[in-house]
Amino acid sequence: MFKHLEKQGQLLMEAYRLMSHDLHRLQVEEEMLMRKFYELMSAQGLVKKNGRRENSSTGNKNGNGENG
Repeated sequence: MFKHLEKQGQLLMEAYRLMSHDLHRLQVEEEMLMRKFYELMSAQGLVKKNGRRENSSTGNKNGNGENG
């Protein structure tokens, strides 16, 4: 019985280690993708600067509470 529980504990620890590694890998990948997305949005002028969108096609939606 004890050996069975010990084996289960080892399997759980291995599964935890693998999932932790995968989570870290995915977090790094997400950060890289978000940086690329930001670069793309910046290149197209869609990144907000000083609370306003640089793209003039958005109308008066600058997020400062003005009605337009």
